[in-house]
Amino acid sequence: MTGPLSHITVLDLSRIMAGPWSSQTLADLGAEVIKVERTGVGDDTRRWGPPYLKASDGEETGESGYFLSVNRGKKSVEIDLASPEGQETVRALARQADVVLENFKAGSLKRYGLGPDDLRALNPRLIYCSITGFGQDGPMAKDVAYDFMIQAMGGLLSVTGVPDGEPGAGPQKVGVPIVDIMTGMYATVAILAALARRSETGRGDTIDIAMLDVAAATLANQAMNYLVSGVAPKRAGNKHPNIQPQDIFPVRDGHIVIAVGNDEQFGRFSDALGMPDLADDPRYATNKARVENLDTLHPLICARLQERDLADWRQVLTERNVPCAPINTVPQVLAEPQVRHREMLRDLPHPLSGSVPSVVSPMRFAEAPLAFETAPPLLGQHTAEVLSRLKPPHDDG
Repeated sequence: MTGPLSHITVLDLSRIMAGPWSSQTLADLGAEVIKVERTGVGDDTRRWGPPYLKASDGEETGESGYFLSVNRGKKSVEIDLASPEGQETVRALARQADVVLENFKAGSLKRYGLGPDDLRALNPRLIYCSITGFGQDGPMAKDVAYDFMIQAMGGLLSVTGVPDGEPGAGPQKVGVPIVDIMTGMYATVAILAALARRSETGRGDTIDIAMLDVAAATLANQAMNYLVSGVAPKRAGNKHPNIQPQDIFPVRDGHIVIAVGNDEQFGRFSDALGMPDLADDPRYATNKARVENLDTLHPLICARLQERDLADWRQVLTERNVPCAPINTVPQVLAEPQVRHREMLRDLPHPLSGSVPSVVSPMRFAEAPLAFETAPPLLGQHTAEVLSRLKPPHDDG
């Protein structure tokens, strides 16, 4: 393995998305990630399909697209955590690990003697990261959580969707499990910070990451807009609450996204529209004025943009350095020349299908390049290999 974490071993007791997203990121960075899965059952997401990967003979396998999206580069080991033997195996693995990552309900692993105090007593250098819906304390600490409900409870749905009073009005979830993904990324950042601190102190740490905390933190400018104004943000469709013009605009043959970010760009945008006077109009000359007068500015922009096709506007706006983009479908994203040039889509060898396509990590390092060589594992694929390390060399049984 290459990558900046090639010296690190992660014992991954997590499943679904948030924890596995973190451990996949660590695996991409070069860590050896040992994924512990329930004997005979595995990660819940193995069954979250269709679609499922097709084998070399064209028959459908049991490997779901969902599971394949978040378990690249790991080794699968089947262990029954409810059994004394399984618990002892986890302890033995934890003695040799740098990181333990888990997302059981708060307190669940402690009942098995696998909580942070238990495992860190065996290995003081261990970094133990727990991911839960609501954290290790508080009135909801024991409650179960999924991304969709946290998007709702965490306020994201209140600022996402068509505004009230317009056709199709109502809250709308983000099209990917964004709270899970951001929780996984925050967990990864915390683990990396703990590893850096351990290099100074020699001691590990215990990390508590809650999905609801993450959702609140990632409200970002929307939360601060409320805190400084006292006005609750509302759904605004695709309109930016603070910067204008930024929206999806109709053109003659479809739609275009335009994201004007400052007054200088607005001047170039006005020129591209053939309406240079807009940039001198006091109602629109500054961003503050444009936000306050969007009800009159927006129709003017829409009327002009509908006079030409998408390709024409993209050329005109790009030539003037005005940020704009088509609304790509997923296939179009993966076929984008820039995405292809950056080699974001790779084929990894797979024991059932020959190869499996994967959208890989966007992180690039000059001196510790990442290697993408291992597909998401079959259930228990590495049990014998990993557990053999725990046996003394003379022990044949």
